[in-house]
Amino acid sequence: MLSYSNWSVLTASFMVVTYLALSGVALCSVLYLVGAKWRFQVHGLAVSLYALFPMAFAMMVVLLIGGNQTFPWIGHVSHGEDVHMPGWYTLPLLAAREVIGMLTIMFIWRLFIKRQEVADRSEEDRLKFHHVACWVPFFTVLYATMIAWDFEMTLKPSWHSAIYGMQNLVSNFGMFLAFLLIWIYVLNTRDKLVKRVEEFVYNYLAQMMLAFTLLWMYTFFAQYLTIWYGNLGDERDRIDGMQNGDFSVVWWTMVALKFVVPFVTLCFPVTRHNPKLTVAVAVGIIAGTLCERFVWIAGVNGTGTIPVLWGGLVSIGVIMVGYQLVRSTMARNQLIKG
Repeated sequence: MLSYSNWSVLTASFMVVTYLALSGVALCSVLYLVGAKWRFQVHGLAVSLYALFPMAFAMMVVLLIGGNQTFPWIGHVSHGEDVHMPGWYTLPLLAAREVIGMLTIMFIWRLFIKRQEVADRSEEDRLKFHHVACWVPFFTVLYATMIAWDFEMTLKPSWHSAIYGMQNLVSNFGMFLAFLLIWIYVLNTRDKLVKRVEEFVYNYLAQMMLAFTLLWMYTFFAQYLTIWYGNLGDERDRIDGMQNGDFSVVWWTMVALKFVVPFVTLCFPVTRHNPKLTVAVAVGIIAGTLCERFVWIAGVNGTGTIPVLWGGLVSIGVIMVGYQLVRSTMARNQLIKG
């Protein structure tokens, strides 16, 4: 049986894959609703990440079967005692809402993609697409909050934060923007796209990365300051354990790669207009998000080991499967050559 630290790599990987699948359609919806013309540059690539949902669903099933390996509170929580754990937190109810939630998102996201493909065909089709696009941000926030609470926040029953769902969403969407920028850069430089993405898109994505970096730091510090100032043991213990315990290196690496490096580089126009520099910053944001997801999940009690080998193997497996799923979708939709 894997140790909890090793098993946490699976949970963190599930969160990353799910957010990549979730965020592609979410970005296209928001760009459409605000009237951003550059959505036509990226909407085909972004919605291709929908292909990751089957892998995310399979990973979720494995985690649910894992029981107390995934959710340490199972078997150790007595509802009604002095712990912050609602009565509806039982594994059957958790599994039911997670399965129903993902299937619902997959249905709505698929409907959005279908409507987007024919939105310009007629006024009726445009209105149908508009109606679906209006629902996407709502379901994005609702579903993202649910998985943030179920798979991260409530791993320690006595710990809670009113802003955690939003912080989790902001962090992972920032990671998606970084991934999209790197993805476009690689496809452009290797001349793989049937229709090349214009250079100005790098600057637009870099500006959004900077905005989400600042928003992440705002939500992160708003949560941190409240917990520090309140000085409640149940809340302080988890934070102190992550930043000072066995995973302190991971914690401070997260802070550096998620805020310090992106802020001091992307705040200058010269960086945002240099694709190679923005790609380097984007790599750091992704690495920082991976550290963040792992430390929040594995560092519940501040103790454990950093599973470098196991983490590397899982990451390689996830990347290989995800690559094949997305590549086949892009080829089928004639987005890439060959």
